[in-house]
Amino acid sequence: MKMYKTDKDDDLYYYFNAKKEKRWLYRYRYYDAFGKRREKSKQGFKKENEAYRALLEVKTAVLNGDIKEVENENLTISEWLDIWYETNKNQWEISTCENRKLIIETIIKPLLGKIKLTKLDKVTYKRLFINELLKEYSPGSVAQYHATFKISINAAVDSEILRRNRFNKIIIPQPKKESENFYTASELREFLEAFKRYENITNYTMVELLAFTGMRRGEAMGLKWSDVDFEGLTISINRTRDANGIRSPKTKNSYRTIKVIGELITQLKVYRKWCKELMISFGKHLSEDDFIFINKSTTKPISHTVIRYAIDRVTKKENLKRITVHGLRHTHATILISKRIPVKVISDRLGNTPEMVLNTYGHSFKELEEESVEAFADALAL
Repeated sequence: MKMYKTDKDDDLYYYFNAKKEKRWLYRYRYYDAFGKRREKSKQGFKKENEAYRALLEVKTAVLNGDIKEVENENLTISEWLDIWYETNKNQWEISTCENRKLIIETIIKPLLGKIKLTKLDKVTYKRLFINELLKEYSPGSVAQYHATFKISINAAVDSEILRRNRFNKIIIPQPKKESENFYTASELREFLEAFKRYENITNYTMVELLAFTGMRRGEAMGLKWSDVDFEGLTISINRTRDANGIRSPKTKNSYRTIKVIGELITQLKVYRKWCKELMISFGKHLSEDDFIFINKSTTKPISHTVIRYAIDRVTKKENLKRITVHGLRHTHATILISKRIPVKVISDRLGNTPEMVLNTYGHSFKELEEESVEAFADALAL
């Protein structure tokens, strides 16, 4: 390709592409921090002024000592995340490594990975990342993903690849307070009755299981028929499943076997019979290794969004208080607390530590504390 120097700058050129169209480019030579000669170039500009502005940005960056920013101009977010992770993983706790690796691979890269690190602006970040995540995840989860991304960007600033972290002041909408995100026992019964009227047997059975056990959604989706002991009235949690696949439960406390009420076992028996008939209609046989909750149209495991949409439909139709899927877990916990079940028993059932239960449901224990004071006063009066 033949280049012609322009009058505007010695490092600015024009040329003609294969279609005989006039285009501009720049080629700028400079020395890096080690005194090694380097060159930065870019072509394809349709206007001379566009190429000139881009050249001036490069020259300014070099003069200001921002050489790394120039050299890493084409570094994608995906590439930077790999560099950041591999560089720092040995300094992090194992749980932190696993968590950040999961967020990087399943959350950040799919949405932002192909974008150049130096080109991502705040508006694009909010549109492609924050807003998209809020469609699928709770504000609390989105805040966690955002925090991980900010940490990686701070590292890019420390490495002088970026001048500043432009994502620090982005605010994630606050999630609904846990004190509001649950049903009382009577509200739960009303909700389940409405749910049974409007939703299919798969959705109803899963919602009943979530409410009657306090399981996390991913734990319920990961259940297989082999995890249910119909005679012993127990269910074992051995895995979790979501949009990102199958993996181990959230923590070591999450591995557990819990007792369940007969009403739930009866519903599971009815649902198992339905599943067997459905599988036969597809020329298949139900296996103990099959996931419990399946799609009636395909017999494949249901999507992680199915129950969320079902709850929205039912609460809207019946004008009921709207709670999240996780709110069914809170419902289970608050009902147990109201019945004065010991914290250790509740935490074992939920797969949490007693400290986590106290921190999450402090408002409920506060109410019980006030009741205990009144009860003591009444006792003395007698």
